[in-house]
Amino acid sequence: MKKLLAIILAVAMLVSVALLPGCSGNKDSGNTADAGKKYVIYSDNAFAPFEFLDKKTDKYIGVDMDIMAAVAKDQGFEYEMHNEGFDASMGAVQSGQADAMIAGMTITDERKKTFDFSQAYFEDGQVLVAKPGSKVETFKDLKGKKVACKTSTVSGEYAESIKKKYGFEITYFEGSDTMYQAVVTGSADACIEDFSVIGWAIESENVKLKILTKPLNVKGYGFAVKKGSNSELLKKFDAGLKNIKKSGEYDEILKKYGY
Repeated sequence: MKKLLAIILAVAMLVSVALLPGCSGNKDSGNTADAGKKYVIYSDNAFAPFEFLDKKTDKYIGVDMDIMAAVAKDQGFEYEMHNEGFDASMGAVQSGQADAMIAGMTITDERKKTFDFSQAYFEDGQVLVAKPGSKVETFKDLKGKKVACKTSTVSGEYAESIKKKYGFEITYFEGSDTMYQAVVTGSADACIEDFSVIGWAIESENVKLKILTKPLNVKGYGFAVKKGSNSELLKKFDAGLKNIKKSGEYDEILKKYGY
């Protein structure tokens, strides 16, 4: 009877130790705080060719979508993507609803106050765009005109920085597609947009607009997390990006979308 009691007590002690917080039978668990975690990533929903809805499959595709998939595969982590729009993505990361965002987000000093960024995975600049045949040909022609920009973007920030100099008014849109439509229909005289994005729209989506300037204010796009959090995920993204560039997969992704 005493021997049986001793066995029961020994088993009970083993179980209680196993149930203590942080204890596990797997020696490797605990090496990283987010081991086995499925990350929540947010992105834009209308910023082709970086993210846009493929009408044939009803799924979001694009440069950012492919880079994210390649990095996750290289680093061996899982994630779920939410294409909710640029503003919504920033809000989700800042509130902790999302672990990170990848949405053609330009790395700026102002954004570094609230976000931590990966190494730049693409570089782009802004251009002035109008309808073919428009009287607007340069920034000097914008006096008294209405210029369309996308909300919360570097293109919008750039427009704000020069609007007094050139005397134009800014009207904002949530998506690039609605912004382009405003210029095409004449409710806006021109727009300021990232060169690669409007170039794709003109070439691949037959948007009837014309690029008027060379790219200005050229900066890098970055994968972003809330400042001071998810540093492990940021490290994984940088490591994966380095590996897919080395393997040539990165170049294949860009080539797929015409770069």
